[in-house]
Amino acid sequence: MAATEGDPRPVSTAATWRTPLVIVVCGSLIGMLTFGPRSTFGFFMQPISREFGWGRDVFALAFAVQNLLWGVGQPFAGAIADRFGTLRVICIGALMYAAGLTIMRYGSTPASLELGAGILIGFGLSGCSFNLVLSAFGKLMPPEWRGIALGAGTAAGSFGQFLFAPFGVALIDNFGWQSALTVFAALMLLVIPLSLALATPAVAASDGPVMQQQSFKQALVEAFGHRSYVLLVLGFFTCGFQLAFITVHLPAYLVDRGAPVQTGGWVIATIGLFNIIGSLSVGWLQSRLPKRYILSVIYFARAMSIVAFISFPITTFSAIAFGIVTGLTWLSTVPPTSSLVALMFGTRWLATLYGFAFFSHQVGGFLGVLLGGIVFEQFGSYTPIWWLSVLFGILSALINLPIVEAPVARPVAQPA
Repeated sequence: MAATEGDPRPVSTAATWRTPLVIVVCGSLIGMLTFGPRSTFGFFMQPISREFGWGRDVFALAFAVQNLLWGVGQPFAGAIADRFGTLRVICIGALMYAAGLTIMRYGSTPASLELGAGILIGFGLSGCSFNLVLSAFGKLMPPEWRGIALGAGTAAGSFGQFLFAPFGVALIDNFGWQSALTVFAALMLLVIPLSLALATPAVAASDGPVMQQQSFKQALVEAFGHRSYVLLVLGFFTCGFQLAFITVHLPAYLVDRGAPVQTGGWVIATIGLFNIIGSLSVGWLQSRLPKRYILSVIYFARAMSIVAFISFPITTFSAIAFGIVTGLTWLSTVPPTSSLVALMFGTRWLATLYGFAFFSHQVGGFLGVLLGGIVFEQFGSYTPIWWLSVLFGILSALINLPIVEAPVARPVAQPA
């Protein structure tokens, strides 16, 4: 018997076909399909800008809006998923994503680019991206599966990046950017049937009576009054700033420095491939090492790799080497971040509280993409943004060190 969104029974009895392996596979495919096309958007900047005579700041603004609205929508999508289940949220998100790609394909004005690439894809991602997948994993997976499931879900997004980056470049080169966007929009519809495996009940039963009674407002007050959560949220800002800037502007940066456009495709693909290793490794390590130290090392290593990359001449070897190091630290911040949220507050409001942490991530992404376009148009160089990324990486490495890895202290009701 198929499970429904409001069915409170465990997965094992509500839907026998939804084994942990099936849930992980379907969730990972969703992460791959939703993250893959987004990772290729940097390759569309130059052909679209040439065709319509736009500066890079026009394109950058649309994708800065996308990152911001993805972050703005994430807490609300998470709250709806926590309250009513994930199935309808993921389906609506996938439809908005496909519609945004279609408008991006047929639009010819900056306003249409803002609507399609910015607003619709931004809100669509908040409903169907790996964040909702990871939250569903946190609720549906038994404890012994949870760590590896979070790592697999994150790695799947990177595998999508590995597949879609050269695939997107090939589509653009051989059939044009319009056809590439049409193919991506069609693929996005596959998310809808896959989401059936991730249906969660309207009320999570995993945290006991105290968490059942905690309201949305109480959960937010508790989280933002908790020092370690605030530090985690602040540190996550850097991850978004660096990832969004690199995703959108690295392909153009490499072309500006004399590399062929195919090099950018293989660097983005390399980042995706090695992030599979990084995410799975961190998913395994986080049950053996303090998560705050893992996060600190990731942010510091990413900052040092940027310093090395911009300090030496750009060659194919140096670009691929940068892709390898960046890939190992790319989305590997996500499993320990989501795990720390679950550890501190439980899973009742996991999608919501992780959504607010992700909002900080996407504010960073908004600024990374937008400032990259503005600075390049003003100075003809991305160098100031690279060094700002280094500064943020060092600060986040320090910010994560004082985090306390323990459940939040709650008063326990005493019997009369």
